[in-house]
Amino acid sequence: MGGCPFSGAAETVAETSVSRRRVLFGAAGLAAVPVLAGIAPAAAQPVVPAPVPRPAPTPTPGAAAALAKLQKGRAAKGAHGVGDPRGSDIVLRSGRDREARFGTMFKRLQAFNPPDALLTALALKMNDGKAPLNDVKDSDVAFDNETMPAGYIYFGQFVDHDMTLDKTPLTQQKQDVRGLVNYDTPKFDLGSVYGKGPTGSPELYDPAKPGYLLVNPHDELFDLPRDGVGAAYLGDPRNDENLIVAQLHVVFLRMHNKLRDGGKTFEQAQQQLRWTYQYLIVNDFLARIVGQDVVAGLIRRRGTGPIQFTGRLYQPRNVNKPYMPVEYSGAAYRFGHSMIRAEYEVQDGHTVPIFGQDGYEDLRGNRQIPHSLWIDWNYFFEIPGMNTPDDRNMARLIDSQLSLPLFTLPSTVVAPTAGAIVALAERNLLRGKRLGLPAGQDVATVMGIKPLTNAQLGLTEPGWKGKAPLWFYILKESELLGGKKLGPVGGRIVAEVILGLMALDKTSYFNANPSFVPGANYKMGDFILAADAIDPRARIVTPEEPEDPSVPEEPEAPEDPNEVEEPEDPNEVEEPEAPEAPGAGADTGPAKLPADELVNPAATAPVESGSLTVPV
Repeated sequence: MGGCPFSGAAETVAETSVSRRRVLFGAAGLAAVPVLAGIAPAAAQPVVPAPVPRPAPTPTPGAAAALAKLQKGRAAKGAHGVGDPRGSDIVLRSGRDREARFGTMFKRLQAFNPPDALLTALALKMNDGKAPLNDVKDSDVAFDNETMPAGYIYFGQFVDHDMTLDKTPLTQQKQDVRGLVNYDTPKFDLGSVYGKGPTGSPELYDPAKPGYLLVNPHDELFDLPRDGVGAAYLGDPRNDENLIVAQLHVVFLRMHNKLRDGGKTFEQAQQQLRWTYQYLIVNDFLARIVGQDVVAGLIRRRGTGPIQFTGRLYQPRNVNKPYMPVEYSGAAYRFGHSMIRAEYEVQDGHTVPIFGQDGYEDLRGNRQIPHSLWIDWNYFFEIPGMNTPDDRNMARLIDSQLSLPLFTLPSTVVAPTAGAIVALAERNLLRGKRLGLPAGQDVATVMGIKPLTNAQLGLTEPGWKGKAPLWFYILKESELLGGKKLGPVGGRIVAEVILGLMALDKTSYFNANPSFVPGANYKMGDFILAADAIDPRARIVTPEEPEDPSVPEEPEAPEDPNEVEEPEDPNEVEEPEAPEAPGAGADTGPAKLPADELVNPAATAPVESGSLTVPV
């Protein structure tokens, strides 16, 4: 992309080379074989044409009127994912044996209750201390996971929000604040996209095009529909927490609309999109996170029957209203926090921090997407037919270190009250204790896995009494195995819950259409292409012409043995190099934002910290 990436200049120039670090990632084949899916031979990779000039996206008159009307209203606000979901304190309130919206997977294990001071001290040690980079090309590849493009971490966040979405009417939530009776069961049904449907959530739909989802085009990009303070209208407001997951949500909106454009009814498009999403969870995301062997070992299909779940750890008593295990939501699935980078290159030559200084570019959500922060998905996923950028954002390894910005969560995420706990690691460790999570070693023993000792985990203080918090244990377990995927404890919990829930849903493709395959070797990159979600400004590099082997290379001229090199003058002062001008191809750090692109506090719902210090 040409022009200054911070000024919003739209001019583009042809690129002739890939620009960054000389580490090429060939991980596309690692999760290439679908699990239990009979498919035709892999098709040739689609060719992505070079972008051609086209008008900037604008809403239709009907959509424009609907968006203007929504501006006058107020969208629902949801607490950030670092908060406490309704009913997650079931162990504290109702004991270890109760199953409701939440429950415990390991009911016979005791809660691990180390001193808060130990947990806080451990959190401090988990800070990697590295400031966000101005350019991803400078990334320390020793901490990058070359098998995991960074987009999968935000796809994982999208999945988490979908399966934990609580669509219970507010009046019923108030009547049942503990989520013991009135609650939604976890499903992968894209409730965050469809809400309660065209009738129940009309603000999500285009009134001028029945059956279409409403998209908000502006500044040459596609955004979510928003109210006057910048809050998004969503089935789940948490999908506007950051600009990456927000723009990923837009991809799903556009994919639904593409299916409608192709002649499908609303119901057909919805079903197709749900099954495709579920297929990607199992065959792309989960296969990368836990390993394809783990996934294949937990499901089976006999003949033409449904895909069956064979796990033994996640066995809800009520198969019609399965619970969400706190070991999963409060520990195992929080592996993604260690994979979050401090910074991301959103387009070629434009790197910004995940959380930055107030008033400057960062990736905080809950606002209209700034004109300069549109995402080139080739920097977050492997896009078929597009050249691999050397500086693609790769996820960090799964380990016991978290990025520096996650230790000072902004006021839009955590309420800036007295004693506010703004370090994500500290919040996770303290919450795990309040949720009644068992120790990592106890879980490993019940699973039949030889537990790691505290010496192996690096926990030397006697106050631990030979045990470790489950979340830390799962991260360290992965770290000791290389950090590219979850280890046997963490991987098994995550895989069993996701696959178990998929098998219990009679409408999932496991049961309704177990032979469903959206395409040969189908991955997130294929999905993004199918949604036509590659921004035309994205850098696309055509392959170099192969050299003609029949044309001999010109020999280099021999050096003149009689040529004498002039000695350098020791008194000569070397002229300093002029600094590279902004927009000349180098990242110069996040730019200052205009006032209308800042987060309006009225659009946010920051979480409190009081529940993390309640005596146990």
